[in-house]
Amino acid sequence: MLTRFLPTGRTAGQVIVITGASSGIGEATALRAAGERHHLVLVARREDVLEKVAAACLEAGAASAEVVVTDVAEDDDVAAMVATVVELHDRIDAVLHCAGVVSYGRTEDTTAEDFAQVVSINLLGAASVARHVIPVLRAQRTGDLVLVGSLLGHIAVPEMTPYVVSKWGVRALARQLRIENVDVPGVRITHVSPGSVDTPIYGKALDHGGSVNTPPPPSISPQRVARVVLDQVAPRLRGTGGEVQTAFLNHGLMAAFRLTPWAYDRLVGPLFSALSRSERQD
Repeated sequence: MLTRFLPTGRTAGQVIVITGASSGIGEATALRAAGERHHLVLVARREDVLEKVAAACLEAGAASAEVVVTDVAEDDDVAAMVATVVELHDRIDAVLHCAGVVSYGRTEDTTAEDFAQVVSINLLGAASVARHVIPVLRAQRTGDLVLVGSLLGHIAVPEMTPYVVSKWGVRALARQLRIENVDVPGVRITHVSPGSVDTPIYGKALDHGGSVNTPPPPSISPQRVARVVLDQVAPRLRGTGGEVQTAFLNHGLMAAFRLTPWAYDRLVGPLFSALSRSERQD
């Protein structure tokens, strides 16, 4: 008989909502949570893909796996999703918000529609999730909201302005939520900042630069990020959430950005472009 040992303070059977669960970090997080026998609610826009992830989660050991098709950029969709989860399970123990989209191209070359789409999904989507989830967690007096941001919510890189702006906003949103909910210690808000992660998000990016986009090295796996994300749903004794990085290298880049901006702008920015983009071959 196989015995699974869970991180201290976390028990099997929690109700965990995962947005962006159809691929990348969201899918990896769902599968890891499934292995810990939680009740999962998988959220994204593509029902057919979500159904496949749900089946994989059940096979991996999930206590249950529900699919709720939702566009996080649509506030009414998010409200309906949260209401559905409460109706199904009578509670929400954690929401792991992993949904996001990337764009490439100089600011002046990015269309207004694409700029709005990135900000709408990444930032306004996170705000909508928080707006509808927080009242549930406060009423319960307990629960976790984990917002997956990015290292690019701390630093700047060229030709990714909508994404960088949106991720700086997500980090600010997480900080605002923490100060607004400090009166309910059982409600925890955590912001997780992955660096370069090898997921399909780069290949699906909105691109106005005509390049092939890849995660700049050194990249980490979505499974490693999933471990960090899920580990935030843990002991209540650790406080009210906070800021979590997924790799030590993040701290070095953040320090260079803050302390030596003149060197950072001249070296790191061009190096990032060279490592993460190549000319498209037609």
